[in-house]
Amino acid sequence: MEEWPQESGGLVGKEAPIAVGPGHTSPGLSSLGAIFILMKSALGAGLLNFPWAFQQAGGLGPAFLVELVSLLFLLSGLLVLGYAASVSGQPSYQAAVHRLCGPGVGKLCEACFIVNLLMISVAFLRVIGDQLEKLHEFLLPTVPPAPRPWYADQRFLLTLLSCLVILPLSVPREIGFQKYTSILGTLAACYLTLVIVLQYYLWPEGLAQEPRFSQSPSSWSSMFSVFPTICFGFQCHEAAVSIYCSLDDQRLSRWALVSTLSLLACCLVYSLTGAYGFLTFGADVSADILMSYPGGDVVIIVARVLFAVSIVTVYPIVLFLGRSVLQDVWRRSCRVPADPSGPRVRMPLTAAWVAVTLTLTLLLPDLSEVIGIIGGISAFFIFIFPGLCLIGAMNTEPLGTRLKCCLELWGVVSVLVGTFIFGQSTVAAVLELF
Repeated sequence: MEEWPQESGGLVGKEAPIAVGPGHTSPGLSSLGAIFILMKSALGAGLLNFPWAFQQAGGLGPAFLVELVSLLFLLSGLLVLGYAASVSGQPSYQAAVHRLCGPGVGKLCEACFIVNLLMISVAFLRVIGDQLEKLHEFLLPTVPPAPRPWYADQRFLLTLLSCLVILPLSVPREIGFQKYTSILGTLAACYLTLVIVLQYYLWPEGLAQEPRFSQSPSSWSSMFSVFPTICFGFQCHEAAVSIYCSLDDQRLSRWALVSTLSLLACCLVYSLTGAYGFLTFGADVSADILMSYPGGDVVIIVARVLFAVSIVTVYPIVLFLGRSVLQDVWRRSCRVPADPSGPRVRMPLTAAWVAVTLTLTLLLPDLSEVIGIIGGISAFFIFIFPGLCLIGAMNTEPLGTRLKCCLELWGVVSVLVGTFIFGQSTVAAVLELF
């Protein structure tokens, strides 16, 4: 069997990697620290999309129902990944999948990582572009039908920002400011939730006085379309193995407590944001909730700036993680003596990553389209791979026959549910494009 790299880096949700870098998984992380890392993993750009998801589900009741059902599988996935890390003895998600499911599934997991990180980078740029558009309307207002000057065009500004700011931040070999961006991203997420709740009760000028509400989803497929948004929002499973291996107490009971408290806290934040954003705008809510608010509201402007700055500083970290996976592939498959982490390989990979994600961002103008694609890929990390790991672990663990059958059955159910969500969300995303 080929040797699998022992890296431990992984994507922590949509914001930042865990403090433990590649090759550093020595235990020492407290349970409280693990809770905050998992919370930070899940609180990111997906927060902007939750009010729209509540509208797609048909209102508060159906949305909460879908969210609760999703939480059952989300928590199950985290528990299975902790168990998989314990059984396999591997420090990263990819390595654990490789050990328990075989090299073929391990390489599929690696490919999914690259595609997922690419699409998350696209979502980041899409959010930045949306905020740039609203900030321009506030700073340089134009009266229709007066044309917007070329230098204020969102595509030009986003390209300029990518070349002059994001690309230079992404080139370095190591990313050393994760802890600062994690703090900034968490503050931005909490501030956004607080603002959305207060805006509903204060109802400042500029908001519609009587929002329209749809009492039920237009179809079952519309209700199921909420699952990709929830998967994207609560996506922290890629880092679960690395976080588990960094705990000072690696008992599965302690990991279960950490996972449960983290998801419940995230559920509170997401539910408040989704519910109050939906109640404020009803059926007219935008896929990016900040785009629904008036451009001149100072409180909302602060939220936009916080979120935009947070994502600008976090994009290089996501690129760093994706580039690390590509460098691992280079190291295993290419016989060229060039060091994959050296500038001759690192700089072209970085430039290509920025160019590809920027191009996709300009081609996918709606955040909901990006979220649909990411949510479908996330089903692999939340449902499919954990289910396969659970089935694979049953071949190595001396458990009772009845317990083993029950766990294998749950693994099969998880794989089937993940396959359905991936297929449904991917087809829906493709149909949206055409």
